Amino acid sequence: MQVILLDKVVNLGTLGEIVKVKDGYARNFLIPTGRARRATAAAKTEFEAKRAELEKAAAAKLAEAQAQGEKLAGTTVKLTQKAGVDGRLFGSVTNHDIAEELHKQGFAVAKSQIRLPSGPIKTVSDSTVSVALHTDVVVEVTVSVYGETA
Repeated sequence: MQVILLDKVVNLGTLGEIVKVKDGYARNFLIPTGRARRATAAAKTEFEAKRAELEKAAAAKLAEAQAQGEKLAGTTVKLTQKAGVDGRLFGSVTNHDIAEELHKQGFAVAKSQIRLPSGPIKTVSDSTVSVALHTDVVVEVTVSVYGETA
């Protein structure tokens, strides 16, 4: 299926490109999330009419993400979890826990934006985690996990 991208999509293309994707990817992800539209003749002409407006909106999103990224860069998130004497956690620290703590600190971050490079954190340690605020804005955040004996 051919679609017109209405936003930048990682590993696919940028705003305004007409790309060929699998039908299921277009129907189940791109079109419902508003990132693409079927590439019909009417849709192409309508897109060209709205192109400047969409580019301005995309630039505003990017500027907002960059501003939030500057505030978020270098932030340390401190979490306390129950741990054994050897430093292993009973359970783990997930992207949900990190997003919740960032909300408490005043940052609007969804759990899907947090990238844990080696999976959930399972030890008492300091770890570096990536937060993808936009496809072009990725910020590093330090997560300090402290142990709490049971």
